[in-house]
Amino acid sequence: METITREDTPKTPFVKLDGENGVVEIKGRSIPENSVEFYKPLIDWIDEYGNVPKDNTEINIKLEYFNTSSSKCILDIFKKLELLFKKGYKVQVNWYYEEDDEDMFEAGEDYQSIINLPFKMIEMEE
Repeated sequence: METITREDTPKTPFVKLDGENGVVEIKGRSIPENSVEFYKPLIDWIDEYGNVPKDNTEINIKLEYFNTSSSKCILDIFKKLELLFKKGYKVQVNWYYEEDDEDMFEAGEDYQSIINLPFKMIEMEE
């Protein structure tokens, strides 16, 4: 499975989809003009990855900020990964937030309550 890397821009996050190691990383700001268009290739990649997943898949989310349409796309990613988890694969979500950022902490908690995946909240120092 190929690795896809997208560098961040002022409006889009850094993304790394590493099929060799089973790691999905999204970090930065996610306020693209068209979230569905930005996230569609990522969701398609995860669909394909789901056909030949690694035994362990790790998702690292380190977002400073994301808009409402991005939050829906992130939920779609989690739902795809939840299917892997239900098939018996190990899937771990690591949700990083800065110690004073209550909004990002609460966003992580919201996702944790919606999806059925092992979810680890990780506080980072600023």
